[in-house]
Amino acid sequence: MAAVKVGTKNAFKNAVSLKGSAKIIIEFFECGINSIFFQRGLYSAEDFLMVPKYGLNVLMTTNDSVKSYLKKILTQVEAWLLDQKISKLVLAIVSQDTRETLERWEFDVEIVAKQNGKENTENVGGKKEKSEKEIKQDIQAIIRQITASVTFLPTLEEECTFNVLVYTDREVEVPTDWNDCDPHLIKNPEFVRLRPFSTNYHKVDSMVAYRLNDDI
Repeated sequence: MAAVKVGTKNAFKNAVSLKGSAKIIIEFFECGINSIFFQRGLYSAEDFLMVPKYGLNVLMTTNDSVKSYLKKILTQVEAWLLDQKISKLVLAIVSQDTRETLERWEFDVEIVAKQNGKENTENVGGKKEKSEKEIKQDIQAIIRQITASVTFLPTLEEECTFNVLVYTDREVEVPTDWNDCDPHLIKNPEFVRLRPFSTNYHKVDSMVAYRLNDDI
């Protein structure tokens, strides 16, 4: 019986907490968005620096204004993840000239376990709890897919900018300098789904919708 108890404690020790889950997702959003910026050419290659993440060299922006903008958004997103009040984050790539949305990278966040005043020490749906190492291996595969996106996405032949949208529960308090905006939907889009990943509290499904160059 002693061996069983020790094994259970070790499993709980290695499991990811709600706070740890939120941090993992925020790091994924930051790395994923930066990878999209680089792969889709929103900023010049000189504006990026290789940073080791997930066993890969991830290209992260060195542009101070972009870093500040993302930090502000992701700090708030992390708070909503901890409160379990967020359902989606969207990165829209938009033409600077026409304001048309050319790509819509969508990250759906599903709550798979509720935090009820104490750490979750039960398996979700009878499934084995995932370690941080296992989760980061799943994220590595998604970053690789983002890197490979240039092989199937149309070339962005015009200057583009971006917008970040966050979908939350209706009752959440939103910062006063945040505004409702265009959902940046694409008419008759093509879709490519990326691999999902999950922690003990959240599941993230990723996809990109895009407009073909010959679409009107």
